[in-house]
Amino acid sequence: MLLVIDVGNSNTVLGIYQGDELQQDWRVGTDKNRTVDEYAMLINNLFSLSDLSFSDLDDVIVSCVVPPMLNTLERLSKQYFQLDAYVVGPGIKTGMPIQYDNPKEVGADRIVNAVAAYEKCKCALIVVDFGTATTFDVISSDGAYQGGAIAPGVGISAEALFARASKLPRVEFSRPPQIVAKNTVNSMQAGIFFGYVGLVEGIVSRMQKELAGEARVIATGGLAEPIAEATDLIDQVEPFLTLEGLRILYQRNK
Repeated sequence: MLLVIDVGNSNTVLGIYQGDELQQDWRVGTDKNRTVDEYAMLINNLFSLSDLSFSDLDDVIVSCVVPPMLNTLERLSKQYFQLDAYVVGPGIKTGMPIQYDNPKEVGADRIVNAVAAYEKCKCALIVVDFGTATTFDVISSDGAYQGGAIAPGVGISAEALFARASKLPRVEFSRPPQIVAKNTVNSMQAGIFFGYVGLVEGIVSRMQKELAGEARVIATGGLAEPIAEATDLIDQVEPFLTLEGLRILYQRNK
C-alpha cells in the first residue's frame, strides 16, 4: 500500500492507495508544532479506524508547502514506517516541463495538481485549487506547466473582514438566497460568496483570453463544489486531484 500525504497551510490530507485505487482518505489540521511521535500517534489512530497498520505500507510520498513539517514527516517515515519517503521537490521526476522563471519557486502542490490534471485530460488546462490561497495554474496542450496566479483564499479574505470591521459578525461561507440581501448576515455572505465567484471568473476569463484558445478548467479543494455550482466556467471538480497526482509521481519515480 502507498501512503500519500499532502501538507497544506491549513489542512493535511492523507490517502491510502492500493494500486491505482484510493482506499481511504483523511483530513487533519496542519500543526507544525506537533512532534514526530505525536504525528505517529495521530496517524496510527486513523489507521486503526480502518483496520490498517504501519506494517501494511510499502511506500510513502509527501507534498509539503510548510517547510518545518517536511523534516518531521521524513523522520516519521523512517522511524515508524521504516521507509524513506519520496518528497515532491527538486530532483523528483515529474514528466512535465516547468516553464517558470525559477522552477524551484513553484509550490509542490501546484505541480502535483498539474500532473494529475494533465494525466486525466491530456489537453490545455487551467487548474483552480481552493486552499488557504487560491491558485490558478495553466498547463499547455502538450503538457508543459506554463505558470499561473495566486490569490488570497476565501478564509483569509473573510478573516480580514471580520477582524477589521468590528460591528460585523462572523458568518458561514455559504451561498445566500439572493445577491440583493435583506439582512447583514446575508449581505456579508453575498459579498464574500459572489465576490469570490467573480474573482474566479475574472482570472479564468483573462487566462483563457491570454491563451487564445480553449482550456478545460478543473477545480479542486474544499470550496470547489459550491463555487463550481455558481459559475459556468468550471468544467469539472476533482476533490482528490492532489492525492491522485502524488500517486502518479510515485509511480514515475519508484
